[in-house]
Amino acid sequence: MNATPTADAQGAETAGKRTGGCLCGRIRFTTRGLAVFPHTCACHHCQKLGGTPVMWWVGFETVTWTGEGGEPTWYETFEGEAKRGFCPNCGSRLAAIDSDIPEIGINVTALDDTSGPDLVPIHVSFRDNAVHWLPPVPETEHSTAG
Repeated sequence: MNATPTADAQGAETAGKRTGGCLCGRIRFTTRGLAVFPHTCACHHCQKLGGTPVMWWVGFETVTWTGEGGEPTWYETFEGEAKRGFCPNCGSRLAAIDSDIPEIGINVTALDDTSGPDLVPIHVSFRDNAVHWLPPVPETEHSTAG
């Protein structure tokens, strides 16, 4: 997720906890810590995994898996470097673990509430691979929340 966390004007919201889960509800999670480096990704892997032109990611210091399904099933997208978590029951894409990034990536759409200003994308990964008909995310590299 590659960025230094910053607090927004609401501080407690971004440093507190958030909840989320998969479509069928078997996998649930709680995040703790600041939302780090919210961004979209248009790499070929995200496009194939998500079935969409972009995936929307954000990092969190800690993620606790709380549902009856436990942790997601992990698929290693880049051997020894990166894996992506999904629900084996409904197929929802939930999380990412990258070997060189300390935070756990969460697919923002898996959060119960995606309205936080600290979740607004500040970067696009693989911009050159993005579809031409979507307006580009401005490269701000800083929080739009404050």
